[in-house]
Amino acid sequence: MTYTTLLTEEQGAVGLIRLNRPAVLNALNDTLMDELGHALTAFEQQAEIRVIVLTGSDKAFAAGADIAAMRDLSFMQAYQTDFITRNWETLKRIRKPVLAAVAGFALGGGCELAMMCDVIYAADNAKFGQPEVKLGVLPGAGGTQRLPRAVGKAKAMDLCFTGRMLTAQEAEQAGLVARLFPAAELLPETLKIAQQMAAYPLQTLMMIKESIQRAYELPLQEGLLYERRLFQACFATHDQKEGMSAFLEKRPAQFKHE
Repeated sequence: MTYTTLLTEEQGAVGLIRLNRPAVLNALNDTLMDELGHALTAFEQQAEIRVIVLTGSDKAFAAGADIAAMRDLSFMQAYQTDFITRNWETLKRIRKPVLAAVAGFALGGGCELAMMCDVIYAADNAKFGQPEVKLGVLPGAGGTQRLPRAVGKAKAMDLCFTGRMLTAQEAEQAGLVARLFPAAELLPETLKIAQQMAAYPLQTLMMIKESIQRAYELPLQEGLLYERRLFQACFATHDQKEGMSAFLEKRPAQFKHE
């Protein structure tokens, strides 16, 4: 499918999605989020794609939600159309790993979109922030919920109260970002990581994702039980037998993703 706000391509077992509204630094509007949901779902349904990478441009992952598109919304319009929930939440339903490669600005909705991904890899020029307070609103796509889980209450309060930007280095130190790369190396390195992940059993990657997500939802004992059941379920797969046999036989594993 041809998109008006995205560019997509396949690189082996990795699906790459680029946000592509350069004139507005990839500001997130309904069209973009509808198309993003469609592209994510298409890669989710494509058996040969096992990892998805989401990125923007060198200047901006996404500078925020499109202010011009939502300035005149009324409460009833936002509520009745299920604004944000209707199309942003598609990302939450993707079971395959989704990696964010963030360069430049990831502000407001852009920061929230990055946090909805499973891992954030960032360029050394990346800047994160939740500046909604400057517009008279609070974050509406998870900024007050996911940010404290990533960086802690104090830093999240500071960022949301002041609207200041977090540097890439500070974001890595705080735990928001998994790894930092020079800007020119961000996408190649993220794709290299994605290809490494995609070589592992898809069902195991999906189980890992499910189990870690439950860590934020369940009490510890329930989370441990969930993890244990998924671990035990691995013993019903071909790839568990192959992986352990390959280790004992000192050879590379030949996974079949089944």
